[in-house]
Amino acid sequence: MTRVPLVAALVFLVLISRTTAQEAKVTPATKIPAKQSAAADKPAADKPASQPIPEKVNAKPATKPEEKKAAGAPTASAPTASAPTASTPTAKPEEKPKSAAATDPMKKGEEELLAGHSSHGEAFNEGARQQAYLMNSTGKIDFPVTTKKPLARKFIEQGVGQIFGFWYFEAERSFRQAAAIDPDCAMAYWGMAMVNKSNSKRGPAFMAEAVKRKTGLTDREIMYIDGLDAYIKDTKDKKRGAKFAQSFEQIVMKYPDDIEAKAFLGLQLWLDRSSTPLNSYLAMDALFNEILAVNPLHPCHHFRIHMWDLDTTKSKKALNSAARCGQSAPGIAHMWHMPGHTYSKLKRYEDAAWQQEASARVDHAHMIRDGVLPDRIHNFAHNNEWLIRNLNYLGRMHDAVELAKNMIELPRHPKYNMSSRRGSSTYYGRLRLFQTLTDFELWDELIRLTDTMYLEPTDDFDEQVKRLRYLGRAQFRIGKADEGSKQLAALEALLKSETEKRDKAADTATEKAKKEKKNDKQIKQAVDAAKRPFAAKVSNLERSVHELNGYVAANDKKYKEALDLFKKAGGISKSYLADLQRLNGDAAGAEKALRDELPRSTHQVLPIAELVELLWKLDKKDEAKKSFAELRKVAATADLNAPQLARLAPIAKAFGYPADWRIAREIPKDIGDRPKHDDLGPFRWHPTAAESWTLKDVNQKSVSLADYRGKPLVVIFYLGYGCLHCAEQLQAFAPKASEFKAVGISIVAISTDNEEDLKISHENYKKGTFPFPLLSDSDLNVFKKYRAHDDFEKKPLHGTFLIDGNGLVRWHDVSYEPFNNPDFVIKEATRLLSRDEVKVTSR
Repeated sequence: MTRVPLVAALVFLVLISRTTAQEAKVTPATKIPAKQSAAADKPAADKPASQPIPEKVNAKPATKPEEKKAAGAPTASAPTASAPTASTPTAKPEEKPKSAAATDPMKKGEEELLAGHSSHGEAFNEGARQQAYLMNSTGKIDFPVTTKKPLARKFIEQGVGQIFGFWYFEAERSFRQAAAIDPDCAMAYWGMAMVNKSNSKRGPAFMAEAVKRKTGLTDREIMYIDGLDAYIKDTKDKKRGAKFAQSFEQIVMKYPDDIEAKAFLGLQLWLDRSSTPLNSYLAMDALFNEILAVNPLHPCHHFRIHMWDLDTTKSKKALNSAARCGQSAPGIAHMWHMPGHTYSKLKRYEDAAWQQEASARVDHAHMIRDGVLPDRIHNFAHNNEWLIRNLNYLGRMHDAVELAKNMIELPRHPKYNMSSRRGSSTYYGRLRLFQTLTDFELWDELIRLTDTMYLEPTDDFDEQVKRLRYLGRAQFRIGKADEGSKQLAALEALLKSETEKRDKAADTATEKAKKEKKNDKQIKQAVDAAKRPFAAKVSNLERSVHELNGYVAANDKKYKEALDLFKKAGGISKSYLADLQRLNGDAAGAEKALRDELPRSTHQVLPIAELVELLWKLDKKDEAKKSFAELRKVAATADLNAPQLARLAPIAKAFGYPADWRIAREIPKDIGDRPKHDDLGPFRWHPTAAESWTLKDVNQKSVSLADYRGKPLVVIFYLGYGCLHCAEQLQAFAPKASEFKAVGISIVAISTDNEEDLKISHENYKKGTFPFPLLSDSDLNVFKKYRAHDDFEKKPLHGTFLIDGNGLVRWHDVSYEPFNNPDFVIKEATRLLSRDEVKVTSR
């Protein structure tokens, strides 16, 4: 039997959808049931009470033999009738052993569960562990599922909408909430697997839970589960992406009214474009238009933009989706970001910047509302760095600098946000700050910021080389040659060191190869392999040294030599190079260099402004005026005090223009109904107010957060004396208490133990009196306030929080494992607290 090609099938779908819809009505069982009302199951505030997710996902427990349960912690949830009894034993609070060593970790071959770990298996350790709530802003989705709980369906539909918006972390939370409401709902686990379909550990575990609940499902649901199950299992099949798309295609062929299947089909075709090329954009667009004919504000606008984005010449086709994408799921930041792709491709930077700012504001609102650190959000850093690029194109120098600085100010975390982690806020913030300061010739500011947290020295080799290069560049450009020469000397020393290491490695490889009697070809291969680890570092250093030596030559008016060195260096300002060409007597070449740049920088302020200045210097006043007229149209929001624009003031006056020569921009009519930015969220992320608490220590003395007002505080949430990992954390932080105190930071630890059992933690500390208070929160009220709690399994989680003197949470970590790096906390706390205090925001 010959299979119909996917693209042809898409066209076929357009033609037959109405006739097959009639055929689907013949058998009642094949018809998608009408959407149910959730009113009966809906809590007053749309925040359902926590319920358990049943059963262990993995047969292999994620435990260590010596580990005990946290004393006083709530027991794991009891499994439902549909799931076999979990193998993890549950101790009663009064049965708590007196020491970890006294516990027999094995019972009938079963290991006890590590405190903080999910009783359902490793897959549930990661991901969202606090309850979801209905946002009512994640897209209108119609996705029938087999459940007796209409509210479970609403959370599944929310999760599907969040998948369509690439908001994976929150999508998993929604599906977990559905499973908590209806533990027998197979499609809740399908959703968890769908979110994690590329995760080789978590995806299969969730998928297994969906498969075991297939009994009693509709044929349509079984098709969804079987398609994803095959995709997850067929990891070695190069065509599994195409087969997965075909599984959605089969659903659509059988159930043509299922527009969500059509959306998943379109999404998968786009995701699999590298192995299954899109041979017909129009066929795929026909699929999306079928969806939009039913639901004009369907989140598939997202994928439609991505599709047309693949071909720059066709980006205009996505303008109607760009006008509706954010509005189709206004609570998902990425949906506001996506139109920025279209507008950027069309050089409509004002509109692109509007969309990216909208995205940032929605992310900020969510993070502040739900206490989420910025870099836990998918694409948050990427959205902001793209916004900075567009601000640069628009000449909005001040906004670009402030946003880049804000990205660097954000809380850091070893897993999510460090300068060494490409794609993180810190990485992008430094990258765009260096770029913006250089593009706008803000040399004094660049030099100043290298002595601050923004552009400070780092342990990352490449980042440090960049810092030396840019600092030297700024110093040479403002005439501080002596200072610039210091950076040049530092770079030359590094180059010498790396070259010597490379050559030594090559010599060692040569000697070894000769001893092994290798032939000449094999010796060369060995030498090349030995040199390879040093290649990138040496090349980077060589380019940096060439650049700074170029400024030395330029200062000596050796313009030809300078131009040759800058050519080797790369990455030098086009306008600066053009001016050197002019000084070297090549006026025509200088003008050509800048004009050649214009097609690549259409509607960008700086390249046009720099051409105007050069033309004026070349005494080409008519041509300068013509370019200035173009500049006035694109610089509507540009900062006139940007150096390149400030230098145009006398030229503007000579042409008879007003002091503010910018021309107001006409708002396009194809952007759709945009909300006010302020209605979407705040312009910048800022920390939230810490919840108040008063707890008792081992001596029944009350201690409260208010006692630390005016002083920074680290709060550690630990899971009782029986948690060995918590004990390790306390043992790690305790010796560092004096170092925290030296920088003005206090520490308290809040335990699941009652006041009496706090004594055991004190007794277990072998170095005298415990150096900070241990407090009891045995009823877990404070754990829950700080979200150091698994709402689905009703158990505490490990947490570490930094609260400043104004009572704001500046940094935190919540996990199934404790944060066991006090040195990082000291360093990060010192960095964050060095900033001016920020305003208090209540959740």
